[in-house]
Amino acid sequence: MINKVVMVVNGGKGGAGLISFRREKYVSFGGPDGGDGGNGGDVFVVASSSVGDLGLVDRRRKFVAESGSPGGRFRKHGKKGEDLSILVPVGTVASIVAGKEEEKLLADLSTLGQKVLVAKGGKGGLGNMHFATAVNQAPRVAGEGAPGEELQIILELKLITDMCLIGYPNVGKSALLSAISGARPRVANYPFTTREPVLGVMRGSKRDFVVAEIPALVEGAHRGKGLGYEFLRHVERTKLLIYLLDGMSSTIEGDFIELNEELSLYTANLCQKPKIIAVTKVDLPQVKARLRDIRQTLDFLKLPVFFISAVSGEGVLQFNSKAIEMVGQVKQEQESVLSPAVAIFRPKPKM
Repeated sequence: MINKVVMVVNGGKGGAGLISFRREKYVSFGGPDGGDGGNGGDVFVVASSSVGDLGLVDRRRKFVAESGSPGGRFRKHGKKGEDLSILVPVGTVASIVAGKEEEKLLADLSTLGQKVLVAKGGKGGLGNMHFATAVNQAPRVAGEGAPGEELQIILELKLITDMCLIGYPNVGKSALLSAISGARPRVANYPFTTREPVLGVMRGSKRDFVVAEIPALVEGAHRGKGLGYEFLRHVERTKLLIYLLDGMSSTIEGDFIELNEELSLYTANLCQKPKIIAVTKVDLPQVKARLRDIRQTLDFLKLPVFFISAVSGEGVLQFNSKAIEMVGQVKQEQESVLSPAVAIFRPKPKM
């Protein structure tokens, strides 16, 4: 999955104005009649459900809209260049590279069908009819079309989900996602079977919920170690964090603390999100024997704790109900708070 792309966008060049004079029978000194050139096409970024990642953008990297047509005789205006739409997944954030290391937010495409102008086309040149004066009634000059905006844009995909499953390798994330949704991620008895985020849909009584499985985190993931770092950006958009802890682990309390620390080191506000803990593999006899000890160990966290088995289905329904309830509460809180307006940065076109 391609999650981040740097690309160049170029608005279309404006069409040139025309130098032309009326040449009709019985009309002496008809005067200039050269038309204006058409404006260049604009470049838009559009949030679409037809693409799943930024792979198509990554393969092309440079996008140029169509140039405007030149002006015509008899004061005819040139045709405007065709606009260019770049399709990106919902949840893509577009930023402008304003300096060597400086980025300015352009738009957050969080809604299906959202369309944002990223590069404006150049204006068409004026035809010679505009340059006629009392002194110069037959001007042989016309305007060149202006170049379109040329900008370097960064697109970064951050999935918008209701819940995210996070945990260490082999904790059972893929198995749980299969149990609670229609997703069929790769399940195997070795670490890092998940190489990219996998989405599933959990059925609810009133609506469906999108669940993401994030590739396994390891200590140092916030610094780029392991596979998780590349996908931690997707956790930023989720409403509920689901910590999966291995019931076989002898350091289950430490596992939670380290996972939480990795998230906070990546970005501090992640730890402020609602959380739920699921202790996995409770179908195993050695885990069943220590359930009471595990519960007492995790009591200090003051978080909902569920003991589940994706294999036997034990505890999964209760876990589902609580997760759906918590997501519903988060949505109500978000709707009651108005989001601040996002400033849109529009640089002037290059001349």
